[in-house]
Amino acid sequence: MPTPKTSTCDSAHQRLWKCVDQSISLGGMPLLMGILNVTPDSFSDGGEAINVDSAVRKGLKLVKDGADILDIGGESTRPGAEPVSVEEELSRVIPAIEALSVQTSVPISIDTTKAEVARRAIQAGAVIINDISGLTFDPEMIPLAAETQAGVICMHILGTPQTMQDHPEYEDVVSDLKTWLGERVQTLLDAGVEPEQIVLDPGVGFGKTAEHNLEILSHIQEFKDLGFPVLIGHSRKRFLSKLLGRSVEERLAGTVGVSIALADQSVDILRLHDVAANRDALSAWHAVSQRVS
Repeated sequence: MPTPKTSTCDSAHQRLWKCVDQSISLGGMPLLMGILNVTPDSFSDGGEAINVDSAVRKGLKLVKDGADILDIGGESTRPGAEPVSVEEELSRVIPAIEALSVQTSVPISIDTTKAEVARRAIQAGAVIINDISGLTFDPEMIPLAAETQAGVICMHILGTPQTMQDHPEYEDVVSDLKTWLGERVQTLLDAGVEPEQIVLDPGVGFGKTAEHNLEILSHIQEFKDLGFPVLIGHSRKRFLSKLLGRSVEERLAGTVGVSIALADQSVDILRLHDVAANRDALSAWHAVSQRVS
């Protein structure tokens, strides 16, 4: 009988992600971060969770489907989206975080670029700050991360949601992003953020063409070589339409296909809308890949 192959997702480099008073284990099967947009205008699920009751129902459904983390956001970051005020964002996310934090033990992430929103979210029960700006838009975000010891997802964006798709250009997208993320990590560390708090996200779709996105998605190890866990958010994104010719409502199969390719490269976290389908596909892939000689 052939010796079972050790899957690429069964990494010997298990590590703990420090998130306030929790430690999240990374390094095995990719963790699934379920997307919970409490917004009327997000690109593919806007309006699905526009009040506390609907947000809680959707959040608990994501947990039942297998989400390891819930990522709650109150401001759309789709291309061209207009910013909302701190007060509006707080009114959307805080009630949902307060309600979900007492109904599930799944760690909660706040998807925001505003330090005040992140602070209030952590007080309400969130333990992770997911900042699409790489903690650059608000000068108070890095001190907050250091003070609270929240988990930090440091993402790359070219410009802002209003400008990011205006002819994005790079000399070499993978090399340029790797350099930028390395510099941001050093800034975080110099400000007192601990290395165990940091996860990196190269920002698929945030100031990248379809070709840029494919380069990023096929070079995950380049980003992992920086020495930190890597998160990818590819779910339902526009590059899948260019790749497959599918509308946003028809991008599930493409999303799942990319998830498998990313798991095969030992990505640490996948940020997803459709948790159940991706969980099933990844579990089946893992079961087969373990047996391949």
